[in-house]
Amino acid sequence: MNTGSLPRLNDALYALLGGTDLGEKTHIAMTLHTVDEEGYPHQAMVSAGEVWAEERSRLRIALWIGTGTTANLRRSGRALLAVVYEGLSYTVRLRAEALPELANARHPRARFTADVLDVRADAAKYADLTSGITIKLHDPQAVVERWEETLEELKQ
Repeated sequence: MNTGSLPRLNDALYALLGGTDLGEKTHIAMTLHTVDEEGYPHQAMVSAGEVWAEERSRLRIALWIGTGTTANLRRSGRALLAVVYEGLSYTVRLRAEALPELANARHPRARFTADVLDVRADAAKYADLTSGITIKLHDPQAVVERWEETLEELKQ
């Protein structure tokens, strides 16, 4: 993948996806949009424990093996990551490639590296964006531990 002069994540998105302070990000859900074989949009939810900003112009993404999103991303290499964060609605257009599977992964995932092709931020002039999709984890400690381990495997 070419990383020359690609668009870059701003400070807020880079901090959100930096792989740190996961315990403070347990309520944030992002959507990853792909297109299925019939040309229809497909949405999956991802977390700060599944998307890591390797640098400002490149992400790594860990997805469940065997899902429609994984198949779509393997086939087309195209995705759109969306999140409402710190009062803005962000969309990040991505071009992805599959990474090799890890033989001894504690949390086996389909792993991808993705160049950032475009970053857009949108705000309403007549209203404040207060949240996007938010979640409440059933077992935050166990999930954050899994996220930390998943991100460590994603960095390999």
